[in-house]
Amino acid sequence: MSTTDATMQQKLDAQGALPVRFNTPIVPQATISGRALVAVIAIMTFLASLTTGAVMLVRAAASEWQADVAREITIQIRPVAGHDIDMEVTKATIITRASPGIAEVRPYSKEETTHLLEPWLGSGLQLDDLPVPRLIVARIAPGGAPDLAQLRQTLAEQIPGVTLDDHRSFVERMRAMSGAVVALGIGVLLLVLAATVLSVVFATRAAIATNRPVIEVLHLIGAKDSFIARHFQQHFLQLGLRGGLIGGGSAIALFALAELASSWLTGAAAREQFAALFVSSSIGMPGYLAMLAQAGVTACVTAATSRYTVKRTIATIH
Repeated sequence: MSTTDATMQQKLDAQGALPVRFNTPIVPQATISGRALVAVIAIMTFLASLTTGAVMLVRAAASEWQADVAREITIQIRPVAGHDIDMEVTKATIITRASPGIAEVRPYSKEETTHLLEPWLGSGLQLDDLPVPRLIVARIAPGGAPDLAQLRQTLAEQIPGVTLDDHRSFVERMRAMSGAVVALGIGVLLLVLAATVLSVVFATRAAIATNRPVIEVLHLIGAKDSFIARHFQQHFLQLGLRGGLIGGGSAIALFALAELASSWLTGAAAREQFAALFVSSSIGMPGYLAMLAQAGVTACVTAATSRYTVKRTIATIH
């Protein structure tokens, strides 16, 4: 071995990497498999971002619904023979207003009650002969804690045919539905992550198989596995970042466009229905940051998966 070869071998043994610069990278940049992997990662990130945004919207809407419903109680008075229902409504209103922790009490008139039934029964109906109950809606004061059990007992003792609903069962159902949506979103994200990992594993093995002669030559001249794995990791990190930014950016643009379109529909029936369902059409800055973070996580998972796969696969080449 000549002096130059000996010096080169010493540098390889000391650094564990090649001290020379390659005109071309070990892993080719522009390949069909690389472009396909970018497309797959972009699609997966887009789906993950859509799931995250939808879950955030549903959670915000559910929280707002729960807060609104929990601040109100509904008193229902059914018609009873021998009793004037208007007087009973007035009496229940007075009793409720005198209860501590109640900020506002609003009794519904007979016409207003009939109007509430129109979406289900239609308009123009004569309900005079039907025992339609009357409603009283009471709003709890901020920070107030009324004794609903005592109020329920007082109303039952003085007014026949009265019921008080604190909407607790509805709030519990809403909380359960919100938790189910979050769990479903997490499940979808895990499936997307698993699909991304599998795609990266297959792409990495294909890249190793394609570049196997180069890897064998690198081994012969003293390159360590960590050196080769680092080049593959950098390559797939770039692919992951590219695909993650494309997918995450597309999702961000979609939600931003939806928010802008919602602002254009101010006062329209479509906006009112959407606002009633989702409260807000914006996921806010936390939602956009979460989508950007997902793009970064996808790139890191892609790089880590490729490095692990490279080390496991290269071990079989020795």
